[in-house]
Amino acid sequence: MTGDGTRAVRAGLPAREPYEPTLPGPVFAAHYHLPGDPADATYTYGRDGNPTWTALENALAELEDPAGDASAVSFASGMAAISAVLLSQVRPGQVVVLPNDGYNLLTPLRERLEGFGARVRTVATGSREQAEAVRGADLVWLETPSNPGLDVCDIRELADAAHREGALVAVDNTLATPLGQRPLELGADLSVVSGTKALSGHGDVLLGYVACRDRALADGVRHWRKIVGAIPGPMEAWLVHRSLATLHLRVERQAATAPLVAEALRRRPEVTGLRHPGLPDDPAHQVAAGQMRRFGCVVSFTLPDREHAERFLAALDLVDDATSFGGVRSTAERRGRWGGDDVPEGFVRLSVGAEDAEDLVADLTRALDVAARG
Repeated sequence: MTGDGTRAVRAGLPAREPYEPTLPGPVFAAHYHLPGDPADATYTYGRDGNPTWTALENALAELEDPAGDASAVSFASGMAAISAVLLSQVRPGQVVVLPNDGYNLLTPLRERLEGFGARVRTVATGSREQAEAVRGADLVWLETPSNPGLDVCDIRELADAAHREGALVAVDNTLATPLGQRPLELGADLSVVSGTKALSGHGDVLLGYVACRDRALADGVRHWRKIVGAIPGPMEAWLVHRSLATLHLRVERQAATAPLVAEALRRRPEVTGLRHPGLPDDPAHQVAAGQMRRFGCVVSFTLPDREHAERFLAALDLVDDATSFGGVRSTAERRGRWGGDDVPEGFVRLSVGAEDAEDLVADLTRALDVAARG
């Protein structure tokens, strides 16, 4: 089996053809020439399939499941992928387990599921209650590391417990990326990722995907994409596929820099609640080390109050005050401004980019000095 870097560079590329591009450009098509029976056609209509999607989906399946035979389904956004899994698989009366500390749009999605007659249990990631909530469940949704708090749960342990109950297990793998963690190898049925984040890496594309080994399950998710029209544009799909070639370089650089940044933050008396799963003394480190291959680019911490955090963010030069994470340019934001996360007003989520570690530490330290002066 090839290494992560080789796989990322070559994933999903077509067979070599003389004088043809290595990665063909995006195919823009609403319809295709379609003689005869559509059941025999590779492509029929633009909402059903596109050669550019196919190439990207083949690449994503290779990254998520190098030794297996997974398939991937791409979507217009990460939220479209999340919604497709939950809304295509859950029926009225069924029990769904969701994290109460995950991505904040899970809250309105939970309300939608309850409106459809599902019973939803919400529990904290990595808590004892999470294992207990699996009993009698039909679908268990995990987000590990959680966003934005960076708690971690044991995927294999929870997947085994859920499967004994007959439940499906889906893992939001956005923060880890398929180069940092492979949920399918750890027993999950579905791996869901927002390609908007690290996969694109440049903050210019919205895209999501679902990967799974069960073809019938993949077909169900794909059918949901068709009936709601949550399809990616060919240009977006091509841009993400192009970006995969540098994914390993970016995540390795970010994963190496994040602990250095965290250690610099640790030395500041005004910084509390510092979290990064790669730190040996982080509460999540032991579990993370057992299932993650890289610990990611996100560092979270808390400053004394809202005003202090906003002074800090305003004083940064190299770090953009922006939402999202995983990009080549470092970003940070005060998560409390959105109102959907149960975090202190001074809570900051920092996404470490590809800048030099020394420069980032200097910028953060200077901004903290400015913020401390009031």
